[in-house]
Formats: sequence, C-alpha cells, structure tokens
Amino acid sequence: MESKTSEQTITMLNEFRPQFERPGKSAIIWIIFLVFLVLLGIFALITQILEGHIVTGMRDNVVWGVYIVNFIFFMGISYAGALISGTMHLFRTPWRQPIIRIAELITIISLLIGPLYILLCIGRLDRLHYLVIFGRIQSPITWDVIAISTDIFGCLIFLYMSLLRDIASLRDFKSLNVPKWRKKLYSALALGYTGTPEQKRRLNRATDIMAAMVIAIAIIVYSVLAWIFSVTLQPGWHSTIFGPYFVIAAVYSGTGVLILAMWVYRRIYRLEKYITKKHFVNVGIIMMVLAAFFGYFTFSEYLTKWYGSEENDEQLISILFERYFWLFIFSNYIGVLLPLIVIAIPKLRTIRMITITAVVVILALWVNRYLIVVPTLESPYIPIQDTRPDWIHYSGTWVEWVLTLGGIASFCLFFTIATRFVPVIQVSEEDHEKKKTQYTVQENIG
Repeated sequence: MESKTSEQTITMLNEFRPQFERPGKSAIIWIIFLVFLVLLGIFALITQILEGHIVTGMRDNVVWGVYIVNFIFFMGISYAGALISGTMHLFRTPWRQPIIRIAELITIISLLIGPLYILLCIGRLDRLHYLVIFGRIQSPITWDVIAISTDIFGCLIFLYMSLLRDIASLRDFKSLNVPKWRKKLYSALALGYTGTPEQKRRLNRATDIMAAMVIAIAIIVYSVLAWIFSVTLQPGWHSTIFGPYFVIAAVYSGTGVLILAMWVYRRIYRLEKYITKKHFVNVGIIMMVLAAFFGYFTFSEYLTKWYGSEENDEQLISILFERYFWLFIFSNYIGVLLPLIVIAIPKLRTIRMITITAVVVILALWVNRYLIVVPTLESPYIPIQDTRPDWIHYSGTWVEWVLTLGGIASFCLFFTIATRFVPVIQVSEEDHEKKKTQYTVQENIG
C-alpha cells in the first residue's frame, strides 16, 4: 500500500526535480573542483605519512596546531546544528521548515569530518586500535572518543527519522526521472512507511525523543572536549568556564555556517519563496544573542587572567598582544561587535549584510580556536632551557593548509551529494504538521 502524497508535496517535489535528476554543467564543474581539492588533501596526507610529522609545523613544544583547531571548529558547528535542529523540532518553531534540514546535514557531515583531524595528529596510525584495546576510562581522551561515537550514532538516527517522510514521498513520486537503483534505495529506506495515523504517531514520538537526546548529547560532548583542555595546568586552558564557553562558541559559529548555507542554497535552487528574509533575520537575532554571550565569556576569561597577574598568564597575554594582536582584535572584537551592530540596526538588517556578518563570524571563531590552542602551547607551563624559535614558535606548513582545504572541500562535497538524494527543504513537514494538529484535536475531543 502506497501513501497518498499531498498536492503541496508533489508541487515542491516538482520544483526540486532538477536537484535530483541529471546535474547541469555548473554542478558538474563544481563537483569536479571539489574532488580535485580532496585529491590534493589526499596527496598531502600521503606526504605526511611517508615523511612523518616533520613536514608539519608541530614540534615537541607545540604538539597541536591547525589540525586540532579544525577538529574543534568542525565539532563545534556539528553541535550547533544539533542544538538548533533539535530545539526547533521540539518547540515546533513555525518558520523552521525551510532551514531545519540544512542544520541537520551540517550536524552529521561535520561530525564525520571533524574527528579525522585528530587522526592527522597521531604519528603512528598503525597503533590506533590500541585506543580501543588499552584505553583507560580515567583519560579525558577516552571520554571524548566515547562521546563523539555516541553523538554520531544519535545524530544519524535523528537525521534518518526526519528524512523518512520525504524518502517515502520520493518513493511514491512516479514522474521522478532517476536511475532504478535510486528508486530501489528510496523504497528500502522508506521501511514501508505509508503515512498511516499509527505510523505518524510513532514516528513523531520517536523523533521527539531523539531530538531531546541529541540536544543533551551535544552539550555533554562539547563540554567533554572543553574539559580535555581545562583539566590541564596549561595557562589559558586551566579555566572553570571552558565548558559553557565552548558550547556558546560552538552554537555561535554554527549559526554563521547555517546562514551561509541558507544563502548559498537560496541562490542555487532559487528558494526565495521558501527561505525568506524572515529566516535570515530570525537566525541573525539568534546569532546576535550568542555574540553577546560569547563576548561576555571572552571578556571574563581574559580579564581574570590579566588581573590575576600570575607569571604564566602574563606570559600568555604578552604573546597574544605582541605576536597575535591583529588576530586577537579580529576574533574577539570584530567577531563580536559586528553581529551586534548589524542585527540591532534595522536598516542594516538585510540578507546581504547578515550573510557577510555570518562569514566574518565563521572566520573569527576559527581564529578564536587558533588563539586558544597555539599561543598557549607557545607559553609552556614548565620552563625549558633551550628556547630556540624553531622549537617554541608555530606556523602551519603547506601540508597542514592543504589538508585544511581538503576538509572544507569534503564538507561541501558531502553536502552537494546529500542534497542530490534528498530535498534541502522538508517537503512533507507542513502537510504533516497540519494533519497532526487535526489528529490531536480529535484525540482531545475523544
């Protein structure tokens, strides 16, 4: 028995047919370009494996660099996507339909790419299985592995449940011109869903449960990541507010990525009537509030270090203001004040200005992670005798930057491929919400 697809769902599926069917020349060129960047990243990875970590800027003192910065950043935007999509689902936000799928895809794709940068920091990948065999639960690294694995599993289930209705609609959309294997794939993934009242009730309940779990897991996992830093005695890391500081920064950067993705897909697929100025303004307001919180936590973090006048903290602040002054200003001043100004002034609250602000926020938050990792490792807690610049100072090499570019290209490539299999906007959600309200009224009357 096949489900009856509503006229509105059929209309939206027809609008998305170019997305599912044969890609145009521009799409093919874009995919080839992304594949080329990914292959460059693979070449850099092979170079690092063959020649060792000497090809990177990491040394005995600065043992982490661009790789760990990318890991923290990608994990941050993944948790932001989970928090935004889960919260919008639970609270039934009326304007969520056009953007919640984008947030869900950001979550899972970032979760798949982020942990790979940890592997790049490991010198002996052939001993990676020792982490499972001999891992100690007392180690914060083991907490992180368990937390990230749980998060990936939970987010995959949540994404699949949110896709189920659209997959069933694609299965029943007869005029869709796709290969037979795609039709069989839709049929298998739909799991016999036909949209009966009982199926809807069970799917709604299961999705609500997973949304709540995803929100909780996201907060816990990113707090665990923050604790890996804060349980050390390193200046700049040993802080009691690192947990909430990381969570706020994660959601803040994630809103920037969400706005940028909204703008890109709005332009590519001409979704002006679905992703409107209202959506940009609403997400922009969220970004503005998070900017205020992020600015407060940043001010508290550096004020206490400066005012305490401890020797190690003074050394770190000296490095920040001498060697990383402009990066510090960009990250913690421009990256905080620009959203507050643009969103607070109605005349500046345009789609273009909000998108430009989002790009600045994304760059500022990446720089913020860099300033958390590198300057701290350049100011060791235990003084060392030989302080030659090559051992103390860090600068990323071409291998690290190419692998960074490869990670960004992989993110865009996975996003592009995903949106060729499923709609970037939930096509079945609005019809479902209307019918769900009717069922709820009938149950209350009964």
